[in-house]
Amino acid sequence: MNGVAPRRPRLVGFAIVSREGMIARSDGSFPPELRIPADQTFYQDALDKASAIAHGRHSSEGGPRRAARRRIVLTRRVERVVTDPGNPNAVLWNPAAAPFDETWMKLGLDDGTIAVVGGTDVFGLFLNLGYDAFFLTRAAASVPRGRPVFPGVGDGTTPEDVLGRYGMVLRSSRVLDEATGTVLEEWGPKGA
Repeated sequence: MNGVAPRRPRLVGFAIVSREGMIARSDGSFPPELRIPADQTFYQDALDKASAIAHGRHSSEGGPRRAARRRIVLTRRVERVVTDPGNPNAVLWNPAAAPFDETWMKLGLDDGTIAVVGGTDVFGLFLNLGYDAFFLTRAAASVPRGRPVFPGVGDGTTPEDVLGRYGMVLRSSRVLDEATGTVLEEWGPKGA
């Protein structure tokens, strides 16, 4: 990296949500009714193009190339930023103790895209850092009383409401799977 600070990566979020805006059941497990093959194909293809993945300790992206991907794992169990002792492709980051730029530098990448894949607190943290894009897949399935995609979703507040509060606007929308009524929305910063 020639002693030059790396450029800020593009921050791109990916989530599939239920009608209620939930990404998981209340126990944190992924609902099988949200596993839509067309969404999985879109998701895994996007992750293959990302420079790194960011997720919480209990989340991950799955798929056949999971072990080979560079990643940032957000956790309160470390004091700053450290290489994951169990995975040389990963760094462990405590956002309360170290800035994002330090984490990005520790990962050792010059630039690129970070795919943010959850959970709730991780999606919320990156809202504050500023997404360059957020891909919100809307499934018709119901997951009542689950874990929301963003803090504050539920009781009448939708994921779209939260994205709007953070200056994001709907850029495009398309049907991913007609049989299940699954729609992919792309959100981006207003004015970008």
